Amino acid sequence: MGILDKIKSFLPKKKEPELKNNVPKEKENIRKTFGVYCRNNHGTEGDKLCPKCTALLTTVFTKIGRCPYGIGKPICDKCETPCFGENATKEFRNVMSSSQRKMLMSHPMMTIKHKLQGLGVDYAKQERDKKSTDKQKQDEEKIKNKINNAMKSPKSSKTKAKSKAKKKKK
Repeated sequence: MGILDKIKSFLPKKKEPELKNNVPKEKENIRKTFGVYCRNNHGTEGDKLCPKCTALLTTVFTKIGRCPYGIGKPICDKCETPCFGENATKEFRNVMSSSQRKMLMSHPMMTIKHKLQGLGVDYAKQERDKKSTDKQKQDEEKIKNKINNAMKSPKSSKTKAKSKAKKKKK
């Protein structure tokens, strides 16, 4: 056992990142946003929603429960594969975007946390795309090298070797 092994034994072990269940928070954020939207646009009071908003909210919650990403899902606003269907997705995004300013006034901490989550999703997508393009470039370079190596004919390398052998004999 070397000195480095002894030092490593004193250092804390790396912990695996914990996977948090974001679904309940996401549902609560959506519920509050729908409340603010419906209150401002449809004239409802308190926590009650109009029938149209209630139907859309029920659809959204049902689909979130069936989300293919599971508990580690990104926020629905930034999701690449929305599960609500085309019309419901348009309505949902309209509700979420049109009530942003009001949400900032009524629930500032929740709104800021939600925006930070969105930035995290954007950053993760950017890093994923960067990695995939780097990998594509590496693959292209490998293919080019293989093609260049294959283009060198074995006859030309044999003739070069023979000419070198003849020069050495002279």
